Amino acid sequence: MRLIFAIIYPLRAFLADRSHLALENLALRQQLAVYRRTIARPAIRSSDRLFWTILANLWRSWPSALIIVRPETVIRWHRAGFRLFWRWRSRGADPGRPPIPMDVIILIRRMSRENATWGAPRIQAELRLLGYAVSESTVAKYMTARSRRPPSQRWRTFLDNHINQIAACDFFVVPTATFSLLWCFVVLSHDRRRIVHFNVTSGPSAEWTAQQMIEAFPADAPIPRFLLRDRDSIYGETFRSRLEGMRIAEVITAYRSPWQNPYAERLIGTIRRECTDHLIVIGENHLRRLLKQYVRYYNNSRPHSSLEDNSPLPREVESLDRGDVVAEPVLGGLHHRYHRAA
Repeated sequence: MRLIFAIIYPLRAFLADRSHLALENLALRQQLAVYRRTIARPAIRSSDRLFWTILANLWRSWPSALIIVRPETVIRWHRAGFRLFWRWRSRGADPGRPPIPMDVIILIRRMSRENATWGAPRIQAELRLLGYAVSESTVAKYMTARSRRPPSQRWRTFLDNHINQIAACDFFVVPTATFSLLWCFVVLSHDRRRIVHFNVTSGPSAEWTAQQMIEAFPADAPIPRFLLRDRDSIYGETFRSRLEGMRIAEVITAYRSPWQNPYAERLIGTIRRECTDHLIVIGENHLRRLLKQYVRYYNNSRPHSSLEDNSPLPREVESLDRGDVVAEPVLGGLHHRYHRAA
């Protein structure tokens, strides 16, 4: 009913006498002025909004007759109605581009993290070869944030590229049953944490240590480019000249910094915890036999978390149909090697 009156009154205004309309308009404006002084904010209904929205599109001078609200309010009503109209027109359809599967987003972020030099075009090409049709802008959107500096390889990447050319050596002491000390010398290859060589002596010297390097890397074996060691005085001139003849460069750790030779230090700790701490060594030959058994177990059977839970000399995964699991004791049952009976 209000909408009908809103339409009738403008038609009546067009048909009525001009003088009568002027007086009526004056009276209405005076009453609206009174309402405006006494009422802080008049109540506006949806029909009022619709009326002024339609009138704003039909009459150019509509702001001059508007008193109850500001013209900006009518414009805001019009824009709200425009949004409602097109929301109604677009109902039932999914707006925008089709969503990107979450596994593709995870793959984009993974490629971005793992390849510091790859940009969006390179990742897009890699995804296309994997069967994913993704635009370059989408790839750029989901790439991980990077610094503005030119990308460079990390130290981990650098070490992984050179790890097969690095070896480490160190000494550790084992007490015997008669409270004397035996010196154990180990040489470790960094690439697979493999024990390349070990030996035991009661009186180490520079000549003896240099001879161990010859036994660790004979002429027909691959020779590392770098040898990591500490600053022990036993590595004298004879040892250094022997390495120079083998074309092995020495990398010497800083003073009192065993953490700079971490793989060798960790190996010595493992040998102590898993072997020598549980045994009483009688003599040099006894310790050599014990270490020989443990080194064979360490290289061929013992899993390492850093080697994807495999041994330095990789073990093959045995299928279930190869037979029952058999336990082979090592060091009198201190450890066991498990395999399937063929």
